[in-house]
Amino acid sequence: MAAADKGKKAKVAEEGGSPSPWPSTASPELLQSFSKLQEIQDQLEKINVKASDEVLVLVQNFNVLRKPILVRRNEVIGTIREFWSTALITHPILGDLFSEEDKKILQHMSSLEVEEAKDVKSGYSIIFNFSPNPYFEDEKLIKTYCFNEEGKLSIMCQPIKWKDGKGTTDGNVHDKGGKRPYTSECFFTWFSETVKRDGRVDQIAEIIRDDLWSNPLRHFQEEVDAMDLYGEAEGEGDKGSGGGNEGAEEDEDGDDEEVEDDDNKEYNEKDGDGEEEDIGEDEDDGDTDADTDEDE
Repeated sequence: MAAADKGKKAKVAEEGGSPSPWPSTASPELLQSFSKLQEIQDQLEKINVKASDEVLVLVQNFNVLRKPILVRRNEVIGTIREFWSTALITHPILGDLFSEEDKKILQHMSSLEVEEAKDVKSGYSIIFNFSPNPYFEDEKLIKTYCFNEEGKLSIMCQPIKWKDGKGTTDGNVHDKGGKRPYTSECFFTWFSETVKRDGRVDQIAEIIRDDLWSNPLRHFQEEVDAMDLYGEAEGEGDKGSGGGNEGAEEDEDGDDEEVEDDDNKEYNEKDGDGEEEDIGEDEDDGDTDADTDEDE
């Protein structure tokens, strides 16, 4: 039987069919072992395919369970100012991709979403939601990854509708008036890339989907810990009552820095100081008049 199989395989090869997968010099006994092994592998492959199908069903079911929880998470995140922009910028890998101008654009980002295809294996979409901003008209920036039955990847996205004087040209972002680009590479060009030159799955998308989206609090918490947003400044609690004035001086310095970053705040701050000085002068004049009356 083994010899007959060998002759059959050789005949197929001669007729232009698929070449024999077994060595032509193999003994009949070895060919028989190869044939049995192939049958076993075929059985395993059938089980693997069945397992993959059942795993997909489980993933679909758990995605349904996750959906209301994700909605609740988004509602809470919406109460935290600049949550997603902070999580993106402080991410150990994604954070290196943002220029200073990218970070300004991210300040207008309201939320992030990752939507899985219903059958899971067909792909997913990454959605950046934005409030009205001076950079582009879009309220949503969407990039979709689709896989066909053979597993081949295709990427779909829409060009960003940049406002006048904003946008990208050959990967360079230009400011208003056609000035020289302020960064050599804009992160947002990623939303317009539809072909991966190296043929690999987009690593940025994988990181957003599998790491950032799964637990954004981890990356936001790192920034909270660094800034100590919900407690005293680092080391301030150890200063005791004697360090109160120093803490006040640090707060005043911090206020000055905020004023420098915001012209409107600086203007309001100066007006406030002027009013306080006027009040102080009026009080001094009042004390002087009182003293004069007493002397008389």
